[in-house]
Amino acid sequence: MTNKQKIKIIIKHLKLKYPEAACSLEYDQPYKLLIATRLAAQCTDARVNVVTKKLFKEYPTMQQLADANIDDIINIVRPCGLGNTKGKDIVKICQQLINQFSGKVPDNMKDLLSLSGVGRKTANLILGDIYKKPAIVTDTHLIRISNRLGLVNEKSPKKIEDQLLQIVPPKESSDFCHRIVDFGRDVCTARNPKCHNCELIDICTYDNKTHKC
Repeated sequence: MTNKQKIKIIIKHLKLKYPEAACSLEYDQPYKLLIATRLAAQCTDARVNVVTKKLFKEYPTMQQLADANIDDIINIVRPCGLGNTKGKDIVKICQQLINQFSGKVPDNMKDLLSLSGVGRKTANLILGDIYKKPAIVTDTHLIRISNRLGLVNEKSPKKIEDQLLQIVPPKESSDFCHRIVDFGRDVCTARNPKCHNCELIDICTYDNKTHKC
């Protein structure tokens, strides 16, 4: 079975299991998703949603965040971990959006990567969720599961992104990544995956006894 044949089976299964594919970060404007995703590094989405609720209540506009005292932002986002770095990035991102992009979140990889603290994972989430462009978000779930399912044999996020873009239909890419996250939380967990309860076990290369693919 080729990887293109395999991905069709995986996508079909994930659609049935998780019909509502959506980002678990809460936002109502593109720049808020950008900030939430920056906060989500090494932090759970659930905690980020609690922190951003407070952050955006106290600083409801991009301009207010751009003008904010950095120490005040750091204190709010500290529960997400890496508070100093993330707090500084949030203020800088808002300043960059206003000064360089007329207050609009960029719609291309190059400009997104020019923003403070923004990497390919964050940029791809924006491209896929906000602009509906083909995008592969290589978070820990996708890296783990794509290797277990034999779609890739890689640990490099960029190489995994490139390889999956070759086999995942463009219109499916964003939702595919969201569904993989749900699947990774429910079934194909990092530790003790529920292989006995997985309908993809017949096409999986992961050995639950040796913990190797």
